[in-house]
Amino acid sequence: MFEVGDKVVYPHHGAGVVQKREHKEVLGQRREYLTITILYNEMTVMVPAENAERAGLRRVIDETTVQEVLAVLKDDGTQMPKNWNRRFKHNRDKIKTGDVFELAEVVRNLSIRDLDKGLSTGEKQMFGRAKKILASELMYACDMEEQEAIDFLENLLENIGGDRGEARVAAGAAGEPDEPEEHEAAPE
Repeated sequence: MFEVGDKVVYPHHGAGVVQKREHKEVLGQRREYLTITILYNEMTVMVPAENAERAGLRRVIDETTVQEVLAVLKDDGTQMPKNWNRRFKHNRDKIKTGDVFELAEVVRNLSIRDLDKGLSTGEKQMFGRAKKILASELMYACDMEEQEAIDFLENLLENIGGDRGEARVAAGAAGEPDEPEEHEAAPE
C-alpha cells in the first residue's frame, strides 16, 4: 500500500508524491482514493487505492536501479519498426507500461534516431514527454531539483550521442585506407 508522502510513478504521467488518502463517493460508490501530485505536468490525479497497482502505480526507483537505467541509456539501440506509425505505437506502448527500463529504452532509441535520421513531429513530442517523465523519476531517485534532473538527463544524452558519433566515425575510418588530409590554404 502507498502512504502519504510516498514518491510514486504513475505511467504516462511521471513521478509524483502521494498527497492524501481519503474516502470519497464517486459514481455512487464509496472508496478510498490516493491523491497524487504529478511533478512533470503539475497534474493532480486520484487513483482508487485498491486499484493502484493494477493501474501501474509504483514506487520511485532506488539508487541501484538508477545505475541500471543509466546503463540502458548508454546501451546500443534496439531495432524499431521502420514505419513511423508503427514505431510511434511501439514506443507509446512501452511508455504506457510504466516500467522505467522500457521508458529508458524509448528515450535512448528516440535519441539515437534523432541523431541519425531526425524525428517526425509526433516523435519529437513523444521524445520530449518521455525525457520529462524519466527526469521526474530521476529527480526523486537522486534527490535533485527538477531543472537539475532535466539538465542531468539532457547532458547524459548529449554525451552519449557524442560518443556514438565518434564511434561511428572511427568505425567508418577503420574500414578505409589512410589518405593524406587535404587542407585549404590559409588566405594570405
